[in-house]
Amino acid sequence: MDSGSILVVNAGSSSLKFSLFRVGARASLQLAVHGLIDGIGTRPRMTAKDGADKQQLERDLAVSEARDMKDAIAIAEAWLGSQFKGEPLLAAGHRVVHGGAEYSRPALVDAAVLAKLEQLIPLAPLHLPHNLAGIDALRETHPRLPQVACFDTAFHRTHPLLADLYALPREYHQAGVRRYGFHGLSYEYIASALPQVAPAIANGRVIAAHLGNGASLCALRGGNSLDSTMGFSVLDGIPMGTRPGAIDPGVLLYLMRERSMSHTALEELLYKKSGLQGLSGVSSDMRTLLESSDPRAQLAVDYFVHYVAREIGALAAVLGGLDGLVFTAGIGENSAEIRARIVTACEWLGLTLDADANRRGGPCITSSDSAVSAWIVPTDEELMIARHTCALLARA
Repeated sequence: MDSGSILVVNAGSSSLKFSLFRVGARASLQLAVHGLIDGIGTRPRMTAKDGADKQQLERDLAVSEARDMKDAIAIAEAWLGSQFKGEPLLAAGHRVVHGGAEYSRPALVDAAVLAKLEQLIPLAPLHLPHNLAGIDALRETHPRLPQVACFDTAFHRTHPLLADLYALPREYHQAGVRRYGFHGLSYEYIASALPQVAPAIANGRVIAAHLGNGASLCALRGGNSLDSTMGFSVLDGIPMGTRPGAIDPGVLLYLMRERSMSHTALEELLYKKSGLQGLSGVSSDMRTLLESSDPRAQLAVDYFVHYVAREIGALAAVLGGLDGLVFTAGIGENSAEIRARIVTACEWLGLTLDADANRRGGPCITSSDSAVSAWIVPTDEELMIARHTCALLARA
């Protein structure tokens, strides 16, 4: 592969995360810079750090500069061009939340692929339009630049049929109502890192806990996804910052029938007003909740720990036992208290916490005589996207 750079794009509803990776010998990848433009259309602000996490840029933008994703892409491109003059851009890799049942691996985006992805928007209406907007913006400014869609659902296509089905008439499954699973790029990175970080468990029975504002758990066997807590949508599973996790569908029927809630109002409730935010009435941020003396905040934390521990037990049953537990993402990587409480709740599975190692940040946070080990493994979805992009270009 020619030398140059890979641009990684993660486009959200009001934010654009971007990273630039230099491609070296034998397609090795080195992070050159990563940045964020948030508050798009309201109070836009741009920040960027180099590969060593040293601040390179921090400035507010005028609303007229960053009205939409097209503007944000243009701003990021212009800044990157000024910083890395003369370095050819080889391709762009995009995080795409949903790939449906069809996409079990990354795809080189062309008009046909884009049309298929647009048909999937009803499966992820709050995420896919923004993911695709990032692709469209680059297609307009760089029509010949190869773009690769990397799907958060693809890693879970190794699920057995039993883990994909809902107990509904099969016609619905055939129409796309199935358990897809999400955070797949994160779990795929964890699976790729375990042989170096924790080789003793890498090919065994592992539960990976991606705990952040969005949160889920994944059962890994031999580095493959066997089951996960998220299903048809990113609302399912364990409680999250503003999403409820698993909820009795009878609650939704009740809200529609007795409270006359429209699908728009339900969407607002489930995606933005529930979870830790809804329970506590204080914040969706775990750090704020842990620091708060408000009993509602403590209740929200207790609820989170309870349901994470409960789902760890369920996935351990699916795996037929447990060899390792991995914490990753914002809460999983940074909150010693939450890790300690979850491990303590799972002592019955054979986990024994090493409190000092947990406070130090691991990587192993269980004692040497613990029957099951627990680890902290920082995730790197952007690197995973860059790897997929390079690999697909090499095959093209």
